[in-house]
Amino acid sequence: MAKAKPPEPEYEDIPGTFVFNAERSRQGYGINMFCMSLMKDENRKAFKANEAEYLKKFPLTPDQTAAILNREYNRMLELGGNIYFTAKLGATDGHSFRHIAAIMTGSSQEDYAKMMLAGGRSVEGNRSKTGRDKVASSRAKPKSAKPKSKSKSVKPKSKAKSRSKARS
Repeated sequence: MAKAKPPEPEYEDIPGTFVFNAERSRQGYGINMFCMSLMKDENRKAFKANEAEYLKKFPLTPDQTAAILNREYNRMLELGGNIYFTAKLGATDGHSFRHIAAIMTGSSQEDYAKMMLAGGRSVEGNRSKTGRDKVASSRAKPKSAKPKSKSKSVKPKSKAKSRSKARS
């Protein structure tokens, strides 16, 4: 008897991102180990000399290999890559993280920087791939907090008195 597939976590419904969870960690092991290898100069040189050949050292699927060779950063994340590891590939190519992030968001570096300095992407249209956020926004608003009781407040003792008692 086949096991029923567990329900997809809610965070998988977030558009434009792939949450790096345990499943993606297992799936992306090869991508991430490849990217980590780029921390050593000799590995960067070997990779740049023959990228396809160098990638054969790692347990990569054909899709993962293609994503790396084509510098498809979003696809690498979808296939289990961790953004902090995949940034090492961009650095090997001589690119800043801002450059990579701009590519991943489909914008110029200047527009990406402006967007981030302005607080990031608007949440409108970016909360849900399936439209569940529309249901959430129609829910009743939470009740306001209860008013504080009108009991007398006790003033704390002055610091000077506290210090003098502690010394004696």
